[in-house]
Amino acid sequence: MTELVITRPDDWHLHLRDGQLLSTVLPHTAERFARAIIMPNLVPPVTRATDAAAYRDRILAALPENCDFRPLMTLYLTDDTRPADVTEAKASGTIFGVKLYPAGATTHSDAGVTSIERCHDTLACMAEVGMPLLVHGESTDPDIDIFDREKRFIDATLVPLADAFPSLKIVFEHVTTADAVEFVSSARPGIAATITPQHILCNRNALFEGGLRPHHYCLPVLKGERHRQAVLEAATGGHPRFFLGTDSAPHLKSRKEAACGCAGVYSAHAGIELYAQAFDEAGRLHRLEAFASHHGADFYGLPRNEGSITLIEDSWPVPDSYAVGRSERLVPFRAGEVLRWRLATK
Repeated sequence: MTELVITRPDDWHLHLRDGQLLSTVLPHTAERFARAIIMPNLVPPVTRATDAAAYRDRILAALPENCDFRPLMTLYLTDDTRPADVTEAKASGTIFGVKLYPAGATTHSDAGVTSIERCHDTLACMAEVGMPLLVHGESTDPDIDIFDREKRFIDATLVPLADAFPSLKIVFEHVTTADAVEFVSSARPGIAATITPQHILCNRNALFEGGLRPHHYCLPVLKGERHRQAVLEAATGGHPRFFLGTDSAPHLKSRKEAACGCAGVYSAHAGIELYAQAFDEAGRLHRLEAFASHHGADFYGLPRNEGSITLIEDSWPVPDSYAVGRSERLVPFRAGEVLRWRLATK
């Protein structure tokens, strides 16, 4: 039996939701990761430091006993976010980023930014105080093909944004294309990217295997094999600008298996094991620790974790679903399949 011991990893892009869903999914993340960047797209969104503090309290209250998991909070950028909101967030010591959702780009993004020009004063303040901008990088122009929206966003928004604010730290979240990999790899200092497990394990064929597969539907949507290979190479290639961000996004089964199903893949139940499988299949398991445990902490200017986890090459079946409250279910990524790597405590 093969064992792999790595520094305890962090998840630099995570959705925990709230209420019963929060209570269901949080233990999965806390078992594997020391810290996680918590997305702010609740309803209503987390737009002020006081909102983030209240949400953080709910997360801490939902943690299992004797658990030292640390939630790293974020604010939701809107057209009305003020520089004073950023200064207050920075002073809190618990808020580590501001999330840009182009209005209408994904789940609960209706309150997002309608025009980046309206945020220039706030972005300038973020650059000044060292608050990173976390970007959902897709064009929302309905005339742009869904598979081309990431590239269009790079050309029309991200390149000008990076040039206009040369000291602003930017995380290009959940990159899915060769274009995004090329942009991040060659960009100015202070630009990095997170990579999800589904975008290195699946291409867009996974959306239609044996019929429409709603639990493989996320935004940005899965791309073609050429793009999957490019993102896999970025993840496993050892480049310090790329690091782990599951974008684990739980939705109730009834909301996914619907006439207009929600976008999001729930992966926190195997949040490190899925990456181990992908790195192993690529013959680069020796690079998992840097990707999962070092690059993100270094980019955010936080200390690397001192503890460790152990992964064992020992197959285990992914449950078909998890209970949420008394009557709802949550279907995880790779439900009903067998994963080759497991956490030692499982």
